[in-house]
Amino acid sequence: MMNLKKIILLLTLAPTLLFAQQQSNRVSKDSFSNLNLNYPGLEEVNKLIAANDYENAAKALLKYYRKRDNIKHPDYNKEDQAKFAGKKLAEGVQEKADKGMLHQFYVHPGYGFIDYGKDINWQHWPIKDNEIRWQLHRTYWWQPMGLAYWASGDEKYAKEWIFQFRDWVKKNPKGLSKDNDRFAWRPLEVATRIQDQTGMFNMFVNSPNFTPDFLLEFLNIYNQQADHILNNYSDKGNHLLFEAQRIIYAGCFFPELKAAGTWRKSGIDILNSEIKKQIYPDGVHFELSPNYHVATINIFLKALRMTQLTGMSNEFPESYKKTIEEMIIALADFSFPDYAYPMFGDAKLAKKDEMVKQYKEWQEVYPTNQVIKYFATEGKQGTAPAYLSSALKTGGFYTFRNGWKENATVMVLKASPPAFFHSQPDNGTFDLWVNGRNFMPDAGAYVYSGSEEIQKLREAYRQTKVHKTLTLDNNNMDINNAKLMTWKASPAVDLLVYSNPSYKDLNHRRSVLFIDKKYFVIIDEAVGAAKGNVGIHFQLAEKSNAAFNKNQNSVQTQYKDGNNLLIQTLGKGATLTEEEGKVSYSYRKEVARPAFVFEKAKNTDNTVSFTTVLYPYEGAKAPVINVKEGSKHNLAKGIVDLTLTIDGKKRQISEQLY
Repeated sequence: MMNLKKIILLLTLAPTLLFAQQQSNRVSKDSFSNLNLNYPGLEEVNKLIAANDYENAAKALLKYYRKRDNIKHPDYNKEDQAKFAGKKLAEGVQEKADKGMLHQFYVHPGYGFIDYGKDINWQHWPIKDNEIRWQLHRTYWWQPMGLAYWASGDEKYAKEWIFQFRDWVKKNPKGLSKDNDRFAWRPLEVATRIQDQTGMFNMFVNSPNFTPDFLLEFLNIYNQQADHILNNYSDKGNHLLFEAQRIIYAGCFFPELKAAGTWRKSGIDILNSEIKKQIYPDGVHFELSPNYHVATINIFLKALRMTQLTGMSNEFPESYKKTIEEMIIALADFSFPDYAYPMFGDAKLAKKDEMVKQYKEWQEVYPTNQVIKYFATEGKQGTAPAYLSSALKTGGFYTFRNGWKENATVMVLKASPPAFFHSQPDNGTFDLWVNGRNFMPDAGAYVYSGSEEIQKLREAYRQTKVHKTLTLDNNNMDINNAKLMTWKASPAVDLLVYSNPSYKDLNHRRSVLFIDKKYFVIIDEAVGAAKGNVGIHFQLAEKSNAAFNKNQNSVQTQYKDGNNLLIQTLGKGATLTEEEGKVSYSYRKEVARPAFVFEKAKNTDNTVSFTTVLYPYEGAKAPVINVKEGSKHNLAKGIVDLTLTIDGKKRQISEQLY
């Protein structure tokens, strides 16, 4: 009977003993091969390895990291756990953590939670949007799991995070397949992981489930990922900047790894070089997407901050910091009083509270800049810019404004050089803000890339005709390559004139006149031998309740608060046609809105022109506007000689356009 009990006991313990042996076999001399054992603080580890005592060397290494306090993280340090202990997490964070425990991952805000199965299927692709596959491998729900662990102290979060980490490593080895590498090992995703895993390391390292052998697994896969970036940087653009900034994180946060110095130098060299290439002299990021302009500011500053925390910031010259400051001021120039900016180039609608937070963070870096302080304090401190209208001439963002407060009138127009992936064929498009309302928001992007079906959805929002600009036969313009002809600002008239080679044998010349800091006259000319149907398109906000008057070639909004806008093409020959309109303020979200086009036939080589008034007004009744051309009016020579009559009051407009 005793022998039977012993047999049962041995059978019961066998899996545990086998697991312990497997764990023990994981640690060998090779496990430490990526470490610089001469790094200060690793003396005991080095001594134990020299004695072939790898198990205790791993334990000593874990002890070192748990006690390490000289390397600071910008966001999450081990001592920060006390701030979270016993407290409720921010809205949505707990849900992401708890559903993540069930393998319902919050991969992308456009799709919510996606179930990847009890046995996680990292290749699951329910909707053929590339962003789902890419962003899955950024593991955005792991940070909420870490915060939930800090808040609750419940080891289930640590256990599950370690399980998922190991599961990802096991099922996504580099070289698994060309398709899987395209998503799991794209440098941008790898860079996101090596940045975010520094914070997760601090969140979980003190857990009893964070064992010595797991520490070595973690460090070695981390090393592999950082080296992957080093040898596979993107060619250009914001991806390259993200990768460089994040490899600096790797080199600063894990200086104990042999390659840390190489990583740091590589990232710093790239950022020092790219800030000169990617930022125009006017402070605009060359991808011409306001979203990525903000992201780029933060990329540069995150890298600077990480080097400051580790005493290496002298690797960045003073000009680096100055350029970032210019980028922040450029952002303020093309933003509205509610801190949002146009959704040009795949940008999404910015929220005021998020942008105020950004300015507060930037103020810490530039405490003496009174303009940044003004935006950081919502105008309570600091000073607004000393100017109103502004021209960012290299990037091609032109802002007409009569103030910086909520009741201001602000038009931001894009007339830019060629850009890249996020660019849309939209030169000439603009947003118009009046007295707390964006009357004419940009269409947005809706979706990025994916299957043929997804790509069709993207192309619908990229079309030239869904932007406030000129088309020939409703086709997309061939190129964004605006040439500035005139910019001037004065109390009576702010004037912008540019020309864009929109189509073969057809240039679009647009002149925008901001009259008396109150209303706009836009003169559009289709210049060249091309023939077809020429249209100038406009779109309004979704709740504008637009009223169309085809006899007067006018459209007016009908907001009940009396803050309204009249759009009217003056003169003869144009027809007004309603179009389908949509706007997307966030990924995979869209709403219908009014849209329309004024059209004229171009049957000869002669220039076809439109003169359109955008007139903000108070009340329910739109003003009556008429125009009369003076004897000197000659657009071919750039001469404007017009008399506008607005509710019986005359305004003479005499300008030399170019």
